[in-house]
This record gives sequence, C-alpha cells and structure tokens, in this order.
Amino acid sequence: MNPESLPLVDDAKPSGKVYMAMVATVAAIAGGLYGYDTGIIAGALPLIARDFGLGYRAQELVAAVILLGAVVGSLCSTRLSASIGRRHAIMVVATIYAVGVVAASLSPDVQWLVLSRLVLGIAVGGSTQIVPAYIAELAEADRRGRTVTYFNVSIGVGILLAAIVGVAGDDLVSWRWMFGVAVVPSLALLFGMTRLPFSPRWLVEQDRVRDAHAALVKVRDSDEAVRREIAEIRDTVERQRRESAQGWRAMRARWLRPALIAGLGVAAFTQLTGIEMMIYYTPTFLRMAGFTSSASLWAALGVALTYFSVTFAGKLLVDRVGRRPLSLCTLPVSAASLAMLAHVLAGGVGTPAQQGWVIACLVGFMVFNSAGIQLIGWLTGSEIYPLGIRDQATGMHAAMLWGSNLLLTGTALTMTRWLGIGGAMWVYAGFNVLAWGFIFVAVPETRGRSLEDIERSLKAGTFLPWAARPGVARRR
Repeated sequence: MNPESLPLVDDAKPSGKVYMAMVATVAAIAGGLYGYDTGIIAGALPLIARDFGLGYRAQELVAAVILLGAVVGSLCSTRLSASIGRRHAIMVVATIYAVGVVAASLSPDVQWLVLSRLVLGIAVGGSTQIVPAYIAELAEADRRGRTVTYFNVSIGVGILLAAIVGVAGDDLVSWRWMFGVAVVPSLALLFGMTRLPFSPRWLVEQDRVRDAHAALVKVRDSDEAVRREIAEIRDTVERQRRESAQGWRAMRARWLRPALIAGLGVAAFTQLTGIEMMIYYTPTFLRMAGFTSSASLWAALGVALTYFSVTFAGKLLVDRVGRRPLSLCTLPVSAASLAMLAHVLAGGVGTPAQQGWVIACLVGFMVFNSAGIQLIGWLTGSEIYPLGIRDQATGMHAAMLWGSNLLLTGTALTMTRWLGIGGAMWVYAGFNVLAWGFIFVAVPETRGRSLEDIERSLKAGTFLPWAARPGVARRR
C-alpha cells in the first residue's frame, strides 16, 4: 500500500491526546458500571435480606453470583472480541449491562435476582477483558499507563456512587431503584461507542491497514508516528502468521510462559489481597464488629471515597514512577494495615477510640492497596500479552481475577464465622505479603515501552525483572 494514499493527520481536528482522552473516558464508562453493579450490593444486601428473609449463605450467593458470571463473561468475550472487534464487543457488553440491571430491579424473588446478577456478571467480565485492551491498543506508549487507568478511576467512581446511594437510600430508597438506575450509563456507553474508532491492531489483523491508519490518525499528532506504528504492528502480525503463533494453542509456547505467569499472578493477587471483598462487605463486617447500621454505611462511603481519590492520584503517577515500584512500595503498608486491623478487632471495638482505629486501618489499607496492585491489575493484563494471544490471554486474565474474587467473596462470611473478623484479616494480610514477593520475582517494569517491544523482550528472554542483569543467564 502506497503510504502517500493513506489519511494524514488533520491539523484542524482536536489534538491526538485530547481525542484519546475522550475515547478512554467513554470506553471507561464500562468500568463505572462494573464498580457500581458490584459495589451497590454493600448497601442493597441488608435490604434484600430483609425483604426476602435471607440467611448468611443466601446473602453470600446474592453477592458472589455476579462474580461467577464475570468468570463466564471474561472467557466467552475472547472469541467475540476477536471476531467482531473490541469496539463492537463493548457495545454488546453495554447492551447486556442494560438488560441485567433492569431484570435485577424487577426481580419478583431471590431466584430471579440471582439469575439477573449472573447476567450482569457476564457484562462485568466481558468489559474487563475487552476495555483495558481496547484503550491500550489505541494509547501512546509513554501515556498508556495513565490512559488505561481511566478504567480504574471509573471503577472508583462507580464504587463511590454505589456507596453514596447506599447511604442516601438507607431505608429511604428501594434496592430495586439502586439497581435500576444503572441503565442510564449502560445506554450512554452503548451510544458513545458508536462514535469511537476500532482498535488499529485488530484492523491490521483483518488486513484493513487503511482503516487502521485512519483510526491511529485520530489519536496521534504526527504522520510519521502513525506510519511508524502501523509498520511495527504489520511486522508483528506478519511474523505471527508465519510462525502460526496465534490462539489458544499458541499459549503453550515456552517463550510465552513468563508473561502468562506474571499476568495471571497479578490478576489473582489483585483480588486475593482483599480490596473488592472489603468493598462488598464493609458494612456487614462493621455491624458484626459492633458498629451501628448507619455508622457502617458511612464507613463504607469513606472507604469508597478513599478508593476513588487514591486511584485518581495513582493514575497521575503510574507513568512517572512505574508499575513495579508503586506495587513494591505500597504492598507492605497494605499488609501492615490489615495486620493492625486484625489486632484491633481482636481486642474489641466497644469504645470510640477503638472504632477510630478500625476506620484508620481500613482507610490505610484502601490507600496503599489502591495505589499499587489495584492500579496495575488491569493495566498489566492490557500490556504484557503478545498480539497473537491477546484476546485469549486477556480473557484468562479477567477470568483469573474474577475467579479469585469469587473465591474470597463467596467464603468471606463463612471465614469470619470460623476465624472471627480479626482472624480473617490476618489471612488477607498474608496474601498482601505473598503478592509483594510475587511481583518482586516475576513482574517486570513496562513503563514507556511499546506493546511490540514488550513482545520482543519475551522472545529475547529479557522479559523478567532479573533476566537482563549482568552475570545472570537469560531465559531462552
């Protein structure tokens, strides 16, 4: 194809950075829906339990079934994303979101509610598999971290809105309205995506190079940068076709194992360290510890506000400090906060001072867990998997994350009954320590590197953090 026949950057259009920010903002609405639809259960669950007369095991089912749906959705969306493209796949996900929230709000019984939340989970899992990869494939390498983390910030917005609704609606608004209001952003996502470009990498895979060039022109400010990036993508795609390194079968290749281990490990520890479980169950845990119903909901709002604020701040830091340093610096304090929380809970929370310590420990945990491993959870999955297996690997990444979340959320109330709330916090503190060790050994820094450069490092055996050090043999 003659380069001179390709579209040129239009000086009259908005700058590439501005347009990319708009793309990321619209696509990240899916993150807000994920945060709201998973987080609203914290305020709605006591009302649902009262209306349907649910015991603690039934409450666990209502809270956790959305996560089972997320595992299914993240795996099923891999084929959808590969066949119709990420933009159209996100539109399908938005439609499922809308159907799920309306069905949940109209549930006549708990069985219908469980089924509706299972459908919602399919949308949640699909969005987390597709959206970060979509944003990453359009973003510039040196701004990819802060751009993909629009998704994380949007999750925080959704969780915060869910907490506000939980506080404002305590015995004032039906839980049905709490669920149903999410149809508005679902439709906004659906119609907003109709105006956004396709992923250029997906277009090149479909031999639509001219369309890929036109998509990149919208988010870049230099014709030379567009041509260079298209050439790099074409070279990667053509090499993969020669090597037949595509799809599920290709994932068995030895050179891919470091990326799969790093990505899937980060996905698991994103949840095993306990933050989403804490978001879902903070009001329940605090009531079990002796807080009043109103105080526990206000505490949950404080937790959600902390998550949003820290995620937003982390978005500004991730491309300056790096993914790996942020995680390694914050995880020890996150673990210490949970250990202190376990110690305080073991002594009882009968006095205002003790309750103050509980809140301080919760906020400390939220600050340092949100600023590190939570920030890189979806970002890592959008960066480190080679193009030939990206759909399948990001599906596995999302499934691992949601499966881990399901494991914790589905056992949280049972664990607190066995070990007490303090004992459960010790378990989650231990997972934070294990996460630090895993990232130190297995997760490299990807700041400022193109997706194609990361893939080349895998093939060269220089992917792992220690692989390129002097005197250390490189893995082939």
